Amino acid sequence: MYYLYFLFSIQADRFYVGHSHDPWRRLQQHLTNNGDKYTASFKDWQLVAVFEVSHSRGDADKIEKFIKRQKSRTLIQKMIEPGFTGSGILAQLVRVPHVRD
Repeated sequence: MYYLYFLFSIQADRFYVGHSHDPWRRLQQHLTNNGDKYTASFKDWQLVAVFEVSHSRGDADKIEKFIKRQKSRTLIQKMIEPGFTGSGILAQLVRVPHVRD
């Protein structure tokens, strides 16, 4: 299963969107600076939302790129809210519940 994940850095006041088979392992890679230029400058990234996408990496990549092309902090903030229900391309997302506890 591929997951779409959202990170937030309080220090940078920024969101990061990515996809991975294992977003929890991927978070650790971001925190230990595994070569990612965007997340390397800050070490306080927190996983704020995770969504199941599908078994297809292509689907996960397509949705990640769609969100990034929107250049919308408002969209990301809506998506990480517990009651978010997607439409269109985002309708297939299924929230993984334990992240915002």
